[in-house]
Amino acid sequence: MPSTGNKRRGLARAQAMRRWADKQGGYAAAPDGFDRRDAGTLASLVDQWLAKLETRAYSPRTVAARVWALRSFLTWGEARGLLRPAEIDKPVLEAFQRWLWAYRKANGQPLAVATQRGHLGAVQAFFAWTCRENLLRANPAADLDLPRKQPRSLPRVLSVAEVEAVLAMPDTADPLGVRDRAILEVLYGSGLRRREVVSLDVGDVDRARGVVTVRRGKGGKDRLAPLGAQALAWVERYLEKCRPLLEVGAAEPALFLSGYGGRLNPNYLGNWVRRTIDAAKIGKTGSCHLFRHACATHLLENGADLRMIQELLGHARLDTTQIYTAVSIAQLREVHARCHPRGRAKH
Repeated sequence: MPSTGNKRRGLARAQAMRRWADKQGGYAAAPDGFDRRDAGTLASLVDQWLAKLETRAYSPRTVAARVWALRSFLTWGEARGLLRPAEIDKPVLEAFQRWLWAYRKANGQPLAVATQRGHLGAVQAFFAWTCRENLLRANPAADLDLPRKQPRSLPRVLSVAEVEAVLAMPDTADPLGVRDRAILEVLYGSGLRRREVVSLDVGDVDRARGVVTVRRGKGGKDRLAPLGAQALAWVERYLEKCRPLLEVGAAEPALFLSGYGGRLNPNYLGNWVRRTIDAAKIGKTGSCHLFRHACATHLLENGADLRMIQELLGHARLDTTQIYTAVSIAQLREVHARCHPRGRAKH
């Protein structure tokens, strides 16, 4: 049990970092350094295209994904002196595709096929737009063969005991620990995606009904998700005793605040959950989606209807949810033991 003198060590550290940032004038985004000498460079045109997506009500998540994907293409192109759309043809894009395939991350691992497809898909969409705007006569990416999609693998699933071990990791004697426990409880209790969790506002929590409103989830759709009694209790404890200590101003609507008093970053949340799972020493690795998988699988194993689980998770199609019928082995084991000639042990 932490000593009384250390109860606020997490919060105190966050507040000290906040004061340091204020003295420095905050954190400004670093310039990307791409060539924007005139409106005809690739970087300038990418800016125009992304602005078009925003005016057409594309979700911030989609726009951010396109920014991330095209940044690698612009970096690769400028390193080779390719600054304008007319300099890009199919062989150039095929060379970029080969570069993506050969690229290795800091840990030595290649880019996932889905990541490669995301980069190339953004490039295809951008050049399709340049053709519609009559900036190019032909789309150099139109006939680009994308890497084949990989077969969907079964998700790893935490047992109830493993979930409990991870939930117990935050130091709830510290205000930030209460926040962290509330986040983990929401991830498991409601099956929300990490971006949906950080996008929650205080007003999205209906404490009387025990539900949260997920606004503009995947696909831009709103939905209601039940919290569950334990998740609701931790969220209420956080709201009443801990969130006021993190507030910088009343104007910030975010439910879960960072140590700086602003909305949490999805990447930060994912990395923190991954470290927490590692620290729990349960022999499994993963991040926020592990709790989403656990939520769905444990509901299914306890008799929940697949259609209801689809609604909870916000899946557009039922076949996306059906992957959990393959993960949930409990019912299949019971049927096998009851019906197979050698399904039961001999006495």
